[in-house]
Amino acid sequence: MKSEKYTYFVTFIILFLIIPFFTQCDKENEHNPIPNVHVNINLDISSTLYSDLNIIGNHAYITGGYRGIVVYRMSNDEFVAYDRACPYDHEDPEARVDVEDNGLTLIDSTCMSRFLLLDGSVVEGPAKRSLKNYRTNFDGNNLFIYN
Repeated sequence: MKSEKYTYFVTFIILFLIIPFFTQCDKENEHNPIPNVHVNINLDISSTLYSDLNIIGNHAYITGGYRGIVVYRMSNDEFVAYDRACPYDHEDPEARVDVEDNGLTLIDSTCMSRFLLLDGSVVEGPAKRSLKNYRTNFDGNNLFIYN
């Protein structure tokens, strides 16, 4: 009888330790459906190519990431960068988010999901996850975008 209880106890402990590992993997895959691609970009914002980024509140589209990257200047020394792939229909090569005329939101014209430009969070539409963001570092001249 004791060995039977011991077996159940050991089985319970093993399952208790293993199940969270698998559910965590599932949560990570659900959280970020955009495929990981290497991003290591250096932008000289004094260049005429990126002159829009010299003004707070402006944005620029650049090549890189999974479906391109949108960069937004939040303040003198703070930038955000998001992949232009919508988390809802990221496998559709035509689906990309664009900054709307209001300058505050991005929209995927395919599924009509909207996202806040400040943090990439969902405002409306079928998307349930935020835009994939990339890290940024600004040294006063060069903006580094990376993952």
